[in-house]
Amino acid sequence: MIVTNPARAEAPRRGFALFALGFRPFYLGASVFAALSVLLWVGGYAGAWPPAYGGDPVRHAHEMIFGYAIAVIVGFLFTAGRNWSNLPTPQGPLLAAFFALWLAGRVLALTPWTMAAAIASAAFPIAAAVALAVPFVRSRNTRNYFFVGLLIALGLVELAVQLALAGAAPWPARAGLRVGLDIVLFIMAVVGGRVIPMFTNNAIPGAGAERKAALEKVALGSLVALGVADALALPAAAIAAVAALATAAHAARFALWRPWRTTGVPLVWILHVGYAWIVLHLALRVAAELQGMPATFATHALAVGAIGSMTLGMMTRTARGHTGLPLVAGRGEVACYVLVGVAAVLRVFGPMVAPSLTVASTVSSGLAWAAAFGTYAVLYAPRLARPRADGRPG
Repeated sequence: MIVTNPARAEAPRRGFALFALGFRPFYLGASVFAALSVLLWVGGYAGAWPPAYGGDPVRHAHEMIFGYAIAVIVGFLFTAGRNWSNLPTPQGPLLAAFFALWLAGRVLALTPWTMAAAIASAAFPIAAAVALAVPFVRSRNTRNYFFVGLLIALGLVELAVQLALAGAAPWPARAGLRVGLDIVLFIMAVVGGRVIPMFTNNAIPGAGAERKAALEKVALGSLVALGVADALALPAAAIAAVAALATAAHAARFALWRPWRTTGVPLVWILHVGYAWIVLHLALRVAAELQGMPATFATHALAVGAIGSMTLGMMTRTARGHTGLPLVAGRGEVACYVLVGVAAVLRVFGPMVAPSLTVASTVSSGLAWAAAFGTYAVLYAPRLARPRADGRPG
């Protein structure tokens, strides 16, 4: 008879696993970058040191879209793509090379070598698209081909923005950032529609989160139309009309997911909070186009509220699941969620309610954002670097 030592069997595996699967390096890198880059920018904004990214808010926005958000997207797609296709996605030395390419773009953005930064930053999502296309095509996973196209589109928009910033392209950099945000918004809406109702029903018996096929088409189609309207710089009335349709469709979609039933499950309610910011973003876009409200309120509702909340929610939920940890948010995760929520409220509503306190609310928002992602990095660095707790691959 063989006697097994339970303590030995349950001990976590030793070793270095940071490049075992896509979410590991990109979630860690994105969280560290989100904290440090915003601290660097907000310190310059407040006058504590020379402004980062040339003192240009466009470059700061660029780094949050094409630096932070795109890293989380690629990490998620490399991880989910393996499940969707049942074929390998980049891992090991190849994954490390992808991470190095992303990191090169972030470092070069702080240097005078603008063209090198443009090449590295644009090459990353395009190379990731090719890497993702291989398992999708081999497995005939046609349902997810559009993710390949969206990554390529992000790479091309990134190149256009970089060339505009360098004075080598006629397209305004801000217009490129707007389209880049529209693409990220569409990706979040697609992924959110797939996972939020599922996670809600799995975690909360009887939650009753549901989807309606016709509403799904209208909700996602309206975002495509909004992106096209922004790319073509259509008149404000036309953009407002599309944004109003999108607001109504996404509010109805969100209501079907029964968000009020998730209050006791932080790992789920954070995703609902993130989606609520999407609805608010779309409503603020209508107000900005029709009433002359500053567009920055809508932009930061999406960038800080929606992207911040939803990416943190997905980074905790998928990281815990793929490292073999229980799907339960602890105090550290809840602290991250609260901090990013505070950052969003301060950044959107602070200047809206008290314009004279814009600097104070912006700095406070940046500090809360940095604390949220810094906390995530500290909590998850050891978990992302070591093998799965349950001994399975990935």
